[in-house]
Amino acid sequence: MTRIKGGDIAQKRRKKSRTVSSGFRGAHSKLTRIITQQIIRAFVSAHRDRDKKKRNFRRLWITRINAVIREGGIFYNYSKLIHDLYKKQLLFNRKILAQIAIFNRNCLYIIAIGIRKKMDCKEYNEIVYRLIFNLHNFKWSYPENELRESGVEITMRKYAKVVKINEHVQ
Repeated sequence: MTRIKGGDIAQKRRKKSRTVSSGFRGAHSKLTRIITQQIIRAFVSAHRDRDKKKRNFRRLWITRINAVIREGGIFYNYSKLIHDLYKKQLLFNRKILAQIAIFNRNCLYIIAIGIRKKMDCKEYNEIVYRLIFNLHNFKWSYPENELRESGVEITMRKYAKVVKINEHVQ
């Protein structure tokens, strides 16, 4: 019998895996069996590191917030700040707090000082919102329905939610 060449489908499959592994070094981009092993390993690493990336960013945000809060001269730290935010029912992401800490430290100091004072929760929420609404580049984690009920207008600008207080609301 005559010898049958490898089929077109198998060649296409190998070619596809070679294009995926084109950046690998040595035999990892040349030999078919090793290519398949390395592709599987690369996908496993990518899957694992997506979760690691989220963890690392959360750690970065927490350290930034903690550094700025401790630097402020108040005897206060990150864990107390977050605890007091939850007690006052202010819903901020750690990402948002980290951005505020970097771009506008005074705002974060005012939030931290205001939280520690014995103040009516409604009054304090209004003060914090007015302070932070001037920063137009932040995404909000506050529920939109509650904001609309309190007379706050929500618009979309450059894929980020920007919140504005209406003039008639005081």
